[in-house]
Amino acid sequence: MSSTFLGSNSIVNTYNGTSASGAPHSADEPLFAPISNSSNPNPSRVCYFFDSDIGNYHYGPGHPMKPTRIRMCHSLVMNYGLYKRMEIFRAKPATKREMSQFHTDEYVEFLNRVTPDNVDSFVREQAKFNVGDDCPVFDGLFEYCSISAGGSMEGAARLSRDKCDIAINWAGGLHHAKKGEASGFCYINDIVLGILELLRYHPRVLYIDIDVHHGDGVEEAFYTTDRVMTCSFHKYGEFFPGTGELRDIGIGKGKMYSCNFPLRDGITDESYKTVFEPVISQIMQHYQPSAVVLQCGSDSLAGDKLGCFNLSMRGHANCVEYVKSFGLPLLLLGGGGYTMRNVSRAWAFETGLAAGQELNPQIPVNEYYEYFGPDYRLDVRPNNMEDLNTRDYLEKIKIQVFENLRQTAHAPSVQGHVEPRSIAEQLHLQNANGDDDADETMDLSDKNGLQALEDRHPDRRVVDQQEFQDYSRRGDDELDREGRANPSRMDDGEVGEVNGSGSGRVVIGIGEVKNPMADEREEEIDEKIEADAVAKLEAKREGGELLAAMATATATAEEEKVEAGEAAAAETVPTASEDANLSLAASAAQQPSTEPSAPTSDPTPPTQTTTQPPPQPTTESAMDVDQ
Repeated sequence: MSSTFLGSNSIVNTYNGTSASGAPHSADEPLFAPISNSSNPNPSRVCYFFDSDIGNYHYGPGHPMKPTRIRMCHSLVMNYGLYKRMEIFRAKPATKREMSQFHTDEYVEFLNRVTPDNVDSFVREQAKFNVGDDCPVFDGLFEYCSISAGGSMEGAARLSRDKCDIAINWAGGLHHAKKGEASGFCYINDIVLGILELLRYHPRVLYIDIDVHHGDGVEEAFYTTDRVMTCSFHKYGEFFPGTGELRDIGIGKGKMYSCNFPLRDGITDESYKTVFEPVISQIMQHYQPSAVVLQCGSDSLAGDKLGCFNLSMRGHANCVEYVKSFGLPLLLLGGGGYTMRNVSRAWAFETGLAAGQELNPQIPVNEYYEYFGPDYRLDVRPNNMEDLNTRDYLEKIKIQVFENLRQTAHAPSVQGHVEPRSIAEQLHLQNANGDDDADETMDLSDKNGLQALEDRHPDRRVVDQQEFQDYSRRGDDELDREGRANPSRMDDGEVGEVNGSGSGRVVIGIGEVKNPMADEREEEIDEKIEADAVAKLEAKREGGELLAAMATATATAEEEKVEAGEAAAAETVPTASEDANLSLAASAAQQPSTEPSAPTSDPTPPTQTTTQPPPQPTTESAMDVDQ
């Protein structure tokens, strides 16, 4: 996958991917060499991925997910001058084949074909692939998915080839998408695709998720392998997606390689730090990953309209700074975040952290400056929300997590291959192969609640340390929406409390639970930003259509002019009878006249035509031409 360097001499050029002269930049020659960080003798090499087209896609009026937030963040990044400290790329969009490394061919083809104009002819597929309310069909859906996935895959590839230390793709992090269905505003799981790219060169990859929602799509993809450890800190209990129980630890070879830390409403910076840093430290010690992927969902910030945590911008960014401190190849991705001003603030600040630059609290003038009022500050402050995460509660969860990590015994070596599957596929394979071929580590408790599904292999896999190998796929059945929902595993005491209500997992739509602490004015501002973005896009499209119409009219006029000239020329061509008459007249004219011709008086001399040389440009006009 190739990428293109973006210009940053002007903010305008960062949105169209061209240089100041209008020519696209080569992927082999950076526009800006990152400057050294005086406070750090060994600054991180940062690759930052942005595609200006990402802001042109809209889920629809009133939908919480607004891709314009990525463009807002980028505007801050550029106007803070961070382009001087990192290389900026526009990644090649992911292809259908690349997406099919994880997703089913049928699902990818559906995303490629469906549009708002033909969606009514895909009624069955909409139900099958969970496309509808939360995950609507909108103009450019497939292109939007391609941009998101392309940035994550290219970032992973550059990390693997030691082209950078940190790769950033804020358009990625869509962690809910499943192998054969959309979920939670996510269609293509760019995270899984990025991790698969990392696994081509790295024996072990650690995935960390700080989104307020559980990273279910990524966990499910790698639930049966020890090549990837997933660790998610999230709200659990009557909250989307209803997964992420403390005792969800993986199955088969992946047992103990899924780590979930269920949290309650209102967690603060201090409480979050007391669990995040010790858990990640223990994982680093026991698992010893060679690369890290950090999903930086910003819906865990205070006041997010779909969140329920109370993290400040700096509390959220502390996670980025702590993970960075381990010095491992790091892929930073976006994710949730539904209060646009806060999303752009947090990710811009974390871009500065990655690049080794502390940003000025005063927001610089930028394309969206008016929306950051009235204080125009780079900050997200906590509110007075009650923290339901008691110290005892967090300590008990932490103790159980540490115990699970100790059971991993040692860091695994590269073994076998990684085939990302749904959990239901694992049960089907076990039943099909029989008990003799079953994984000895998969006990009866691993199978509870799993749904059978035909195995669907990805296009490429990891075999020992070899790169992916192409091979055929089999089967294409539908994934049951109930999927991996386990029956309630409530124990007496704290563990039952950890796992939520007595009803076990509760599947609730991602947009159904609103944050009572969210500021209603933020929603109004978000809608205004979105409306303005749509209006600008429509004006741009109308302008393009007008230019196209003018060009068409000009071409039509030229064609009519040519046709008229040809018609006039055709009228001057004499007919056969006219040719005969002209011949007789010419013969008569050649006969000598018997009468003398009368002399003409005052004959008019013939007109002499002179050719004037073209005017030479003046010095001023010549300079104008040069300019």
